[in-house]
Amino acid sequence: MLRKPVVLITGASGEIGHGLITSLAGRGDRRIVTLDVKALEPELARLVDQEIIGSILDTALLERFIAEYEVDLIFHLAALLSTRSEFTPIAAHQVNVEGTLHLLEFAQRQGESHGRPVVFLYPSSIAAYGLPNLEAKDRAGKVGEDEFNAPSTMYGCNKLYCEHLGRYYARHYKRLAPEILAGKVDFRAIRFPGLISAVTVPSGGTSDYAPEMIHAAAQGKPYACFARPDTRIPFMAMPDGVTALLALAAAPHGRLSRTVYNISAFNPSANEIESIVRLAFPGAAISYQIDARRQGILDSWPADVDDSAARHDWGFAPEYDLQRAFDGYLIPTIRQRYR
Repeated sequence: MLRKPVVLITGASGEIGHGLITSLAGRGDRRIVTLDVKALEPELARLVDQEIIGSILDTALLERFIAEYEVDLIFHLAALLSTRSEFTPIAAHQVNVEGTLHLLEFAQRQGESHGRPVVFLYPSSIAAYGLPNLEAKDRAGKVGEDEFNAPSTMYGCNKLYCEHLGRYYARHYKRLAPEILAGKVDFRAIRFPGLISAVTVPSGGTSDYAPEMIHAAAQGKPYACFARPDTRIPFMAMPDGVTALLALAAAPHGRLSRTVYNISAFNPSANEIESIVRLAFPGAAISYQIDARRQGILDSWPADVDDSAARHDWGFAPEYDLQRAFDGYLIPTIRQRYR
């Protein structure tokens, strides 16, 4: 019996997964299988061919996929995120690195089985960077993909190493084998900036001071920002993040000059974000109470990144600039949430 060609989305219950499932289902050109430790919301579950509850660390589960499905596209979203990774570094390594390694090996076997490369989309992070001090950050300007790759967090270390693993599978897999085995995995990664969502509630992430300001102001609550007023890192509205993954997945392989791409949309300071929030909520009570440890992480990330390769190779062009992201997406949606 022929196996069914499908797209596999791991970590599908998050907001990126929500956007991917909705977009892919709307196209109707491929069947969708999801894998996550959490169940999908009912309206999402109806859009997928099969929902599997389980862990990417379960190798028996991946063997089941190989037997039942012909996977030619993978969006590997499953991860332990930055804040939790700092508290549980061993668990972070297991999920973020070992889980990714299992899935890359799964993709390799799929590619060998059906004779064409498996496109493997990997969301990396600005956390893969590590600038040594504020002076270097100020001098650096827009940082390229191959600069300052010395992360200081477990999450950043995990992401950077997985970028290298993906490159190894794509270009050098088992390079001493008698036959050429590389090229069965078409690995493509995006180094995301701070992603801001209007739908999910911020959960203490390192870049969450931006949405936290809006949520507090919309509820009429005071907010003490943990970042200095002059803190500057790149951001992006969540819908542009989903669109970018889909655009990179669809790009012809021959047009891609890299396996890992920076993208960004805007890079306001915390003080500039405060000004926008105060215009929308004139009574907002925003102050600053700096968390030195979180600030240290923010200071190690670039103030901006060079995303010219993504714009040139696969036409990356964010829809939301700073004003539209806040005035047309974040503020009205979050305001409505608390009415």
